[in-house]
Amino acid sequence: MSDSSGPVQRTYLVLTVLTTLAASSIWGVNTLFLLDAGLDNTQAFAANAAFTLGMVLFEIPTGVVADTSGRRFSFLLGTVVLLTSTLLYWWMWMVRAPFAGWLLASLLVGLGFTFFSGATEAWLVDALAATGHTGDLERVFGRAQVASGAALLTGSLAGGLIAQVSNLGVPYLVRSGLLAVTAVVAAATMHDLGFTPDRGRSRTQALRVVLAGSIDGGLRNPPVRWLMLAAPFTAGVGIYVFYALQPYLLQLAGDPRAYAIAGAAAALSAGAQICGGLLVGRVRRLFRRRTDALVLGGLVGVLLLVGLAAANSLWIALVLVGVWSLVGAATSPLRQSFLNGLIPSAQRATVLSFDSLMGSSGGVVVQPVLGRVADVSGYAASYLVASGVYALALPFTWLARRERASSDPIDSADA
Repeated sequence: MSDSSGPVQRTYLVLTVLTTLAASSIWGVNTLFLLDAGLDNTQAFAANAAFTLGMVLFEIPTGVVADTSGRRFSFLLGTVVLLTSTLLYWWMWMVRAPFAGWLLASLLVGLGFTFFSGATEAWLVDALAATGHTGDLERVFGRAQVASGAALLTGSLAGGLIAQVSNLGVPYLVRSGLLAVTAVVAAATMHDLGFTPDRGRSRTQALRVVLAGSIDGGLRNPPVRWLMLAAPFTAGVGIYVFYALQPYLLQLAGDPRAYAIAGAAAALSAGAQICGGLLVGRVRRLFRRRTDALVLGGLVGVLLLVGLAAANSLWIALVLVGVWSLVGAATSPLRQSFLNGLIPSAQRATVLSFDSLMGSSGGVVVQPVLGRVADVSGYAASYLVASGVYALALPFTWLARRERASSDPIDSADA
């Protein structure tokens, strides 16, 4: 870490920890929370799909906000929206709100997260460049992944235990308090560096200019396009796998109120994320190109999902979940570096938001479909179908590999 970029990296790590800690405090119990509110599996995953639909609808507009009004402004706005929507979730659970209300509230949660998605990473990359950082981005993303994993481990375990000793609504109040702290810290430490917001144009003009640039840097950029087209399958399945684990593991355990097990499963994913971040340097040494790692990781992911569908005990399922999470965590920083090496700075937040949009669009379709499979045929069958959907990403990753992009080779000296 260079002296000049140290404060930037520390700010990024602190904000990553706070946002992950806030988000993960309910991740281990969210599906159980929705079911406790009176929804069935199909409705619960439709509500989750409404969240991802909100990310699809708002990703580009909020990315434009970040590229025109500033990444700091976008981040702060996201914390306020998430705080409000989390309190709304808690109130709706208290009054057992109708299904339509959950759909609208979930859209609002999706809006809050879109203010974070492209802005935070874009802020980091530009600020590092402005402060003279010369190291590879994988190591920065790897440290952030370790920090995020530690926060996820803490938040998910705490959320499950808090729900166990109190009720399913208390973790949402904890999340609200953490988001308030995040807003205060961001306001004090996060400043736009290496990027000047374009406030000279109207919103309509800015939207037109940034969208045109993001299309050139995204969909018209073949290697970026192929990875974006793979995202709906990998992200859509990933969201379902995580949230369906909560009732599935309780079913395997034979105790529908063992909320701590659901929290422990999320914590296991967090532990795998920490290990994945620590292993980034070693993973780099095993491959000549970043896409080689992505293709192999995709193949292993498909096989692990098939194994999860066939699991007949809680402990086998937990081991498979841990390995699946580890593979994803070890390859994610390579994907981030691959994309950021091909995106112009001026459109970075919008293009990254569009990449997140593509992943969210998969969740809109995949979650309710797999939730319906779970209602009709059980969770094991839904995981088997999920493995087939996940496999659909492999041809697009292979096409990205064939482009031989400038950001694909791994520098042996850096590795």
